[in-house]
Parts: sequence; C-alpha cells; structure tokens
Amino acid sequence: MSDLYISWTEYHQKIEALAIKIYQSGWKCDRIVCLAKGGLRVGDILCRIFDVPLAVLSTASYGGENNQTRGKITVSQNISMTEKTLSGRVLLADDLVDSGISLQVAQKWLQERYRGEITELKTAVIWCKSCSVCEPDYYVDYLADNPWIHQPFEIYENIAIESLIR
Repeated sequence: MSDLYISWTEYHQKIEALAIKIYQSGWKCDRIVCLAKGGLRVGDILCRIFDVPLAVLSTASYGGENNQTRGKITVSQNISMTEKTLSGRVLLADDLVDSGISLQVAQKWLQERYRGEITELKTAVIWCKSCSVCEPDYYVDYLADNPWIHQPFEIYENIAIESLIR
C-alpha cells in the first residue's frame, strides 16, 4: 500500500472539484449531512457553496497507532442540525470511502431514521478507493492502488496542547 500526501491547497481544490461535479450533474440537494470527523470540512464547504443547511452525523471506525486501524463502526444516536427535520433531497458527504462500510451504515441509518422524509439520498466523497464495497454517486479521484491518504488536518492528531503552548 502506498501513501498519498495532500496539502491544504490540494484538499480545498478537491472539494471545489467535487462541488463542480455535483453541480454539473444537474442534481440539487436540499440539505447536506456530513460524516464527522473526516467529512466535516467537506460538508461545511459544500453547504456554503450550495447555500443549503448542514447536518452532522458523527461516526468512528478508526483507532490504534496513528488512527490507521479500522475497527467496528460506531454511529451517534442523533444527528446535529438546526432544521426541525431532515427531509427532501439529501447529500451525504464524507472525505473518502476506504472500505465503504461507514458510508453504507450511514446511508442505512439515515434512510431508517428519516423514512418518508428523505425523498432522495446521494453520496459524495473526494476519494473513492477500489477496495470499497460501494461506489459513491459523486467522487473526484478513483484510487486503484488504495493508498493511505495523509490529509493536512491529521497533523493535529499528534499535537498535544502543551506543545502548542511552548
């Protein structure tokens, strides 16, 4: 497995390219749900570009050394949003699909929790790895060699507050 290092500039350009793909498809969403933590920035930027409300669904599946060990997926019991309900055409956004299981679990969770309210649910990520069990509706890069992606915000996972103070 190779490594792919992404700068802040590349990261933001990829999100903008994702927005363009969604727009050029002709599909419009009423709301965006992002998967936290990795999808927070993706969802935030997309909701600003498309001027639609953002909701956050927290998930976790990685831990261990450098947060590179995939474990059982955990999904929060509730979604955080300012709207009274999640309805209409919903875009589920994340940074990547690795195994694809987080995306599948989140889709199922949303469809069950908001049955009859969500009329259409589509998915969008920056990177789609070939090892994924699902393919998102929208993605920027298809990664056939399944690299480990080093995103620019990951530096904060190894910084203690004491070292910032120094």
